[in-house]
Amino acid sequence: VIRGGLERVVDEAERVFRDALSGVADVVKTPKIVYGAGAFEIELARHIKEYANKVGGKESLAIEAFAKALEGIVSALVENAGLDPIEKLSELRRAHSQPDGKYYGINVFTGSIEDARKMGVVEPLVVKVNAIKAGTEAATMILRIDDIIAASRAKEEKKEEKKERKEEE
Repeated sequence: VIRGGLERVVDEAERVFRDALSGVADVVKTPKIVYGAGAFEIELARHIKEYANKVGGKESLAIEAFAKALEGIVSALVENAGLDPIEKLSELRRAHSQPDGKYYGINVFTGSIEDARKMGVVEPLVVKVNAIKAGTEAATMILRIDDIIAASRAKEEKKEEKKERKEEE
């Protein structure tokens, strides 16, 4: 039973409770965790950039953009903590380039780069995977919409050109 003074307060408490239960259910279904504090995203981005270098060509640009999007998640975390994202991302990249650096993330309370294992910051793997999938699907939909708009504009321009040619004849 959830009680509150206002209906909005009750609705928000219910939403938070459902989210918490959903998080627990995710961990029970897939009992795998990753280290948080941005460590997972930075390490994944690092590996994706390495792969992009191996691929080369135009494809590497798209692959690097995906890696940059992952870093954008960490950048938002850093910015929301009131810290400088450029400075902290470069510190994180430097830490992750070290042999045992894959666990380093941002301590949002102190602003320092620390080992997420020692901070005890973990997140369910399934949540990370779902977030990355959802973001990728959203970006793909936006790109498809742009392609459709560009294609429809090209068709309209061709129709106008044909019309102008007929008028000239």
